Amino acid sequence: MSNSLEYLEGVARHYAIQAVRHDREGNFGEAIKNYRNAVKILKKIIQLYPDNGLVAVYKEWIKHYEKRIADLENLRNSMLPVHGESTTEASIDDLVVKEKPEVTFNDIADLEQAKEAIKEAILYPTRRPDLFPLGWPRGILLFGPPGCGKTLLAAAVANEIDSVFIQVDAASIMSKWLGEAEKKVALIFKKAREYSSSGKPVIIFIDEVDSLLGTYASEIGGEVRVRNQFLKEMDGLPDKSKKHFIYVIAATNKPWKLDEPFIRRFQKRIYVPLPDKKARIQLLELYTKKLRLSPDLDLSKLAEVLEGYTGSDIKDIVMAAHLRTVKELFEKNRGVGEARAITWDDFMHVLKVRKPSVSEDLVRVYDSWYSKFKAI
Repeated sequence: MSNSLEYLEGVARHYAIQAVRHDREGNFGEAIKNYRNAVKILKKIIQLYPDNGLVAVYKEWIKHYEKRIADLENLRNSMLPVHGESTTEASIDDLVVKEKPEVTFNDIADLEQAKEAIKEAILYPTRRPDLFPLGWPRGILLFGPPGCGKTLLAAAVANEIDSVFIQVDAASIMSKWLGEAEKKVALIFKKAREYSSSGKPVIIFIDEVDSLLGTYASEIGGEVRVRNQFLKEMDGLPDKSKKHFIYVIAATNKPWKLDEPFIRRFQKRIYVPLPDKKARIQLLELYTKKLRLSPDLDLSKLAEVLEGYTGSDIKDIVMAAHLRTVKELFEKNRGVGEARAITWDDFMHVLKVRKPSVSEDLVRVYDSWYSKFKAI
């Protein structure tokens, strides 16, 4: 079993999606089990990768899931819904990431077009609203293959403008009780306006927005009501009487799951593609800066070989190549001394068994969707 960050994130995501599905269907036991598994994996990620800039976000997810576990256990025991404004209000407060994300634009390799579009939509209006008499974009959709930096971009802009960062996902919104989910949506935007009125910019970040607001053949009334409530709230953001600095950033790997009325609310639709050669070189430099490399290892040449790999893929490949030298040190010297420098052969050995996580066919689907809906 791989211990890579990408693998663990994928496992946590799988458990979270299964938990939400069972939650919606009223299968409390299965929902609780899957939420617990998601929490377990997220805690493992924090333990293994304490320097990851998204640790604060993972901690908030853990808090949401643990609270939902407690709620479901109470519901399962009593078989009665939990009502009350105070409980719902408190759950919305829990969505706010208390620890400031430690990610900046400088930590993100390349993606210059995406960074510039975000600056135009968020940074400039927040700092000089007087220069925008016609208003500014309030919705930004980040889409593209998994592992290419969408969540990092959202965390970085929150850091750049020192904003309140509200993390939203399906597990924190959906409820099997009639009217509960859309009520939570309304409260999220109410809280955002309260924070903004106090002088703080607010970013509402919806990760994997397709799982919450996408259209599916088997959807029930609850999903439709939640989607309509989001549309209503987003339409109310450009309030001419008040200059609220509230932005909705949504990320998705499946933009084709979103319906056109929802897509139109996002004035900026930004493709976060696979890294090009320049970005791959930057990623390699970033991930190897604390490692010992062989003097004849040409990162530019290696970047050419890594065409088609995501940013997460490249990080995992560097980790695997480094692990070869560590393993060798333990096998030969019982861990005594320093590991040898990483060589070209180490990377080639890894690439024999490590293929890109995104297929060329899928990339063409993203390109096609982008050509139809681009708005940067």
